[in-house]
Amino acid sequence: MAGFNPVGYFRDVRQEIGRVTWPSRKETLITTGLVLALSALAAVFFLVTDWVIQTGMRLLFGFA
Repeated sequence: MAGFNPVGYFRDVRQEIGRVTWPSRKETLITTGLVLALSALAAVFFLVTDWVIQTGMRLLFGFA
């Protein structure tokens, strides 16, 4: 088994970073917007779902 070579490791890391295809600013803004929009949509969905379940429980158990 070969020993750990820190110089070789960092050289390999730098080489791999050079091969990475980074997203453009436009792609980053679009995906960020999608994440925020879908998170808001999920929050609204769970808010409505919680309200429906809460209303159903109040009617079922006769709470005011």
